[in-house]
Amino acid sequence: MAIEKVKTYFQSRNMAHRLKEFDSSSATVELAAKAAGCIPARIAKTLTFEDDQGCILIVTAGDARIDNSKFKGFFNKKATMLKPEDVLSLTGHAIGGVCPFAITDDRVKTYLDVSLKRFDTVFPAGGSSNSAIELTIDELYEHGKAIEFIDVCKNWQEI
Repeated sequence: MAIEKVKTYFQSRNMAHRLKEFDSSSATVELAAKAAGCIPARIAKTLTFEDDQGCILIVTAGDARIDNSKFKGFFNKKATMLKPEDVLSLTGHAIGGVCPFAITDDRVKTYLDVSLKRFDTVFPAGGSSNSAIELTIDELYEHGKAIEFIDVCKNWQEI
């Protein structure tokens, strides 16, 4: 199971105690916010897009939406989401639990959207559809092995 890989990853960093498993689903932003006890914008959702060599993961704030023109301007390609079976095979995580942790495929590139920077902490999934871990933005960047912050979203508000 993917959550076991994520637990092992965070155990090796003495952070596994921060990974929460919920009794209810956290597979959507709204469900995750309810389970984590936070506003939906603080859910760090991980979106998966096609790339010629593998895939692109973009972690965004829960209230942000991909702006197709910004995406194309940055990546020089249309924003095409991966098929569910490709998400699992490339990331090791099923839709509803996709996160940037414990990914061993070098063809997966992770970026963080600037929409996350307005929060001290956020809640990305932990590898299952009923888990999350509260991390600072710096921790998310480090443990998600992000390449850089990018600006490819719309419809989110500064606070």
